[in-house]
Amino acid sequence: MHEMGIANSILEAVHKEAARYPSARPTKVGVRIGELAAIDAEALRFCFEALRRETQLDGLQLEIEVCPRQHRCRDCDRSFIVRDYDCRCPQCDRIAAECISGDELELAFVEVEEDEPSAVGKESSQ
Repeated sequence: MHEMGIANSILEAVHKEAARYPSARPTKVGVRIGELAAIDAEALRFCFEALRRETQLDGLQLEIEVCPRQHRCRDCDRSFIVRDYDCRCPQCDRIAAECISGDELELAFVEVEEDEPSAVGKESSQ
């Protein structure tokens, strides 16, 4: 199950990003996964939740965006989403297409929350 290794890599990336902002706490991480990447999104979510449990990142949410397979026609230059393995261009009906997306596996974002300084024990300026 390579989803465990991918989940671990996501958490390592979040740790590295969080180190750049010591006064902030990561709350959400987003990844993009192409449908051709051979990654089971639910297995990845399960592994991610198992690895983050009882760590500094417990509570970190994972957002997964599944990207469809997209081709571009070499004849008419139209881009289109491939459905049911039909690679014919919807504009010119030719099968002269190249794959331009659908194999992604990338970290899209890390959301952080700034920790507010506590007002407890501070005197009022009034």
